[in-house]
Amino acid sequence: QRLSYAFVCVCVCVCVCVPSAYLIYSSSVAAGAQSGIEECKYQFAWDRWNCPERALQLSSHGGLRSANRETAFVHAISSAGVMYTLTRNCSLGDFDNCGCDDSRNGQLGGQGWLWGGCSDNVGFGEAISKQFVDALETGQDARAAMNLHNNEAGRKAVKATMKRTCKCHGVSGSCTTQTCWLQLPEFREVGAHLKEKYHAALKVELLQGAGNSAAGRGAIADTFRAISTRELVHLEDSPDYCLENKTLGLPGTEGRECLRRGRALGRWERRSCRRLCGDCGLAVEQRRAETVTSCNCKFHWCCAVRCEQCRRRVTKYFCSRSGGERLRPRRRP
Repeated sequence: QRLSYAFVCVCVCVCVCVPSAYLIYSSSVAAGAQSGIEECKYQFAWDRWNCPERALQLSSHGGLRSANRETAFVHAISSAGVMYTLTRNCSLGDFDNCGCDDSRNGQLGGQGWLWGGCSDNVGFGEAISKQFVDALETGQDARAAMNLHNNEAGRKAVKATMKRTCKCHGVSGSCTTQTCWLQLPEFREVGAHLKEKYHAALKVELLQGAGNSAAGRGAIADTFRAISTRELVHLEDSPDYCLENKTLGLPGTEGRECLRRGRALGRWERRSCRRLCGDCGLAVEQRRAETVTSCNCKFHWCCAVRCEQCRRRVTKYFCSRSGGERLRPRRRP
C-alpha cells in the first residue's frame, strides 16, 4: 500500500526531530499517522472534499497550501491517531517503560465507586505524540500556530472519548462498591467526535502581516491562547469543492460515486447524490456493473476453505455533467 505524505513526513521526522531515545516508538507513530489518514478517508468518503492524498501532509512549511477547516481536520485526526496508537501499544506491553495509569487508584471517583484497575495510559501517549507530531512545526507564524492548536485538539479528542469501565464488588455478587478505570474507545468514535468539531470549526481573523515581528508573533499566540484547545480552528475559507481546480489539486465532484439505496445507509450517505451531484449542478447517472465476490464457502478436511466465485449485477450512481436524473439544487452547506 502506497504511503501517504503524512505517513512519510512523520517517519522522516523521527530521525531528525526527536531524541534517539524515542526511536523505539517510531513504528507506533507511523502506524498511528496511517490510522488517522484512513479515518479521515472514512469520515469524508461521501463529502465533496474526500481527504485526497495531496491534502495529507502535516508540515505547513512543506508545501501544504491551504489553512482551511479541512487542513485543521487532517492535523487533528493525524495527531489523535498517533496518540491513540502509542497509548494502545503501551497497554499491550510493547514498551518497557510504560504501563497502566494507576495514579488515581484508591481515590473516590463518584458516589459508590473508586478508581482502580488498569486505566489506559493516555498521559504517556499524549507526551510522546507531542514529541513527534508537534516537532514538524518549526515556524512561528499564524499557520504554524493553527497547526499546533489543531494537533492539540486531536489529542484532546482522544481524552474526551475515553470510556469508563467498572467492576462490582460485594458479598454474594452484590454491587455495594465498584472499581472503575478508563479505556480507549474504538478509534472510529474519535473520528466521529472530530468530524463534529470540523463542522463547528472557528475561523481566526488576524491582522495583515501578523507574525513578522516579535510583537506580531505575541499577538498570534495570544489570539490562539484565547480559544479552547478542544475546538478546531482555521484561517481561510474552503474553496468550492464542486469544481475542478488543478492549481489546488482538487478533482471536483464530476465522476464521483454516490449512494441512493441500502438498508444500512445513514442520513449523510443517503443524501450524498444530492450533495455531490445535484447541489453541484450535476446529474445523477445510473450505471449497471458486475461484481465478483466469494460465496458458498466450505471447509475441507484438513485444513482449507474453498469458495465459489459469485457474480451479480448491481446498480451504481455517479455524478455526470450530461444525461441522467437532474436533482433540484438546495442551499449548499
